[in-house]
Amino acid sequence: MSTHDTSSAAPRSSDGASREAPGGTSSEAAGVTAVATLSDDDGRHGAGAVAPGDVAAPSDTPAAADSRTRPSALRNPWALGLIGIVLPVLLVLVWHALSTNGTFSPVQLPRPSAVLAAGWELLRSGDLWLHVGISTQRVIVGFLIGSGLGLLLGALLGLSPWARAIGSPTIGALRAVPSLAWVPLLLLWIGIGENSKVTLVAIGAFFPVYTTVSAALRHVDRHLIEAARSFGLRGVKLFTTVQLPAVLPSVISGLRLALAQAWLFLVAAELLGSSMGLGFLLTDSQNNGRTDRLLLAIVLLAVLGKLTDALLGIFERWTQRRWGVTGTR
Repeated sequence: MSTHDTSSAAPRSSDGASREAPGGTSSEAAGVTAVATLSDDDGRHGAGAVAPGDVAAPSDTPAAADSRTRPSALRNPWALGLIGIVLPVLLVLVWHALSTNGTFSPVQLPRPSAVLAAGWELLRSGDLWLHVGISTQRVIVGFLIGSGLGLLLGALLGLSPWARAIGSPTIGALRAVPSLAWVPLLLLWIGIGENSKVTLVAIGAFFPVYTTVSAALRHVDRHLIEAARSFGLRGVKLFTTVQLPAVLPSVISGLRLALAQAWLFLVAAELLGSSMGLGFLLTDSQNNGRTDRLLLAIVLLAVLGKLTDALLGIFERWTQRRWGVTGTR
């Protein structure tokens, strides 16, 4: 009986016929599948080996496990939304009580109804949508530019030790510069206009994304990366297939911090050299003694910040379905 090298034998189906993948073998596709399997296995905690005669229990996704750990009242989206409204309602009630019982004068703290009246006045004149629209536009454009640059530079410094050694000290020093310190320099370099304001917002959005991405990429499991490289994954393919999905929770956290920072830097940008926007509305209301409009601008900033954060929440849930990563909440 002649012997055969089993390593060179082609896989056979149940009827004994040789079977090949369509279009020939693809080590890269097999590598992606194997690395994804390794990543899933590496993410399970406390899972022991299954004996040959045992039946493995189906593994739970992070979203399903998180759903079961929540109290039953928090699993219903409508109930969760109603619970989230309780605290704002209480704050409005306390606000109303303090503004009507003589603790504060109407100039110091107008009634909620007076703030609503100021909002209706601006809405009728058309100025409200102008302020909201221009501020939202500045935040979105600056956030996209700043977070995009933060992702690129954070990936570069997180993956390259040489780039990290060269650039990390300088970027760390620039991160400590307060937002208002950039205002006179940008006005001098770029001038009073949209470009200077968008640039300041982009600066605010850059650093949270850069910090979280660069730190997260340095802590990706080395065994996972070596396994991917053994299957031929290199460069951009390695980054998009293995490293980026591994750090997505940190990326989303960085994006949320960047969005909040963008709104903070927006107010700093509109405090000087602006004739439109919510930051301008704050300054103009202070100068004219319109505390009702000032509080209206603060409430609008809070509402717009929450709405834009909710859009990132939709993106977070999409990443959970796409890659099965655990969310930031």
